[in-house]
Amino acid sequence: MLRAIAISLLTIIVIIGISTSVVDAIYGGGDVFPDRSTAPTLPASALEKVADLDFPPGNIAVSNTGRIFFTFHPEGFPSFNIAEFINGEAVKIEPNADSGVTLQSVLSMRIDQHNRLWLLDYANHGQQSPQLVALDIDTMRVVHHFKFPSEVAGLGSHLNDFQVSQDGTRVYIANASIIGKSPSLIVYNVAQQQARIAVIDHDSVDPDYYVPYVEGEKMLMFGVFAIRPGVDSIALDREEKWLYFAPVTDEKIHRIRVSDLNNDLLSTEQMAKKVEAFGDKTMSDGITTDNAGNIYLSDLEHSAIVRMKPDRSLETLIKDPKLRWPDGFSFGPEGWLYVTASSLQSVIAKSDQYIAEKGPYQIFRVKTDSSATAGH
Repeated sequence: MLRAIAISLLTIIVIIGISTSVVDAIYGGGDVFPDRSTAPTLPASALEKVADLDFPPGNIAVSNTGRIFFTFHPEGFPSFNIAEFINGEAVKIEPNADSGVTLQSVLSMRIDQHNRLWLLDYANHGQQSPQLVALDIDTMRVVHHFKFPSEVAGLGSHLNDFQVSQDGTRVYIANASIIGKSPSLIVYNVAQQQARIAVIDHDSVDPDYYVPYVEGEKMLMFGVFAIRPGVDSIALDREEKWLYFAPVTDEKIHRIRVSDLNNDLLSTEQMAKKVEAFGDKTMSDGITTDNAGNIYLSDLEHSAIVRMKPDRSLETLIKDPKLRWPDGFSFGPEGWLYVTASSLQSVIAKSDQYIAEKGPYQIFRVKTDSSATAGH
């Protein structure tokens, strides 16, 4: 979102010759989303600050030993993109030089049970080749690398977020396609190094006609471009039976059986019939799950973290103005749930000076009454 989206959008408009009126019809407008927040069950004091940062964070992955990895949000053109928080400082991380791997715009990251840090590079909305990279977190050496073909993630794609199975054999990716307007779920087979589109042209991956309002600001960039990505929120349940997913502005969270997603013989039409509407949600960005079957959702419009219980009811876990656009989630050790506050309302289409003035930007954590494997 912000300047990179503007640059990418203008590039695509020039390439395919879209008129301004057509741009407004495709990308503009949006209604007010229902307020599903409630009185929080935890006091604001339960929100513990982990880090103050000079630049907005994007996503986060915390290891089972408590190491904190995160991205600086690539849409703000950070001086470096991937970091580990060590002794109060953000330390730059990059693949080993002899790997030949160069990363451009990494937003999402996850850690699997083999201590591999997976990074998803959406390549400036598909202007280059999106790629998936796994690093050994002890050496930062590249142990897996894949470039997505254009027929899976081409120009206008936005490989925004993903989940990696704990055994590291499958990766499930949300292509938000905020510019290309062709959102999809992608399944990647690690051993075979094959990626395929599983769900596309379906209500579960297409956004509903809403536009975010954050801190009183309507997220309509340049008065034309509504911040309304397709499928974005994505999480595996901890038994890895279901994948939960939704567009940011969708009223529903959906799910599909992992066994169906892994079935290469199902067409996209057949796969679409396997999708279930699970329950009403907030306007969500990041989501995650715990061992008790709860789903945690960000509520970016109300600076809150919401929990969907197994009975599909919603409760606001914590609400605090300091949670400026809660974005990425990761469980860490001992039931701590970590969350980035990306504050995108202070970043979208704003100058470097404005972004700096609105800092610092935070990573927080909150202690839950449940547990979950660290890393996602």
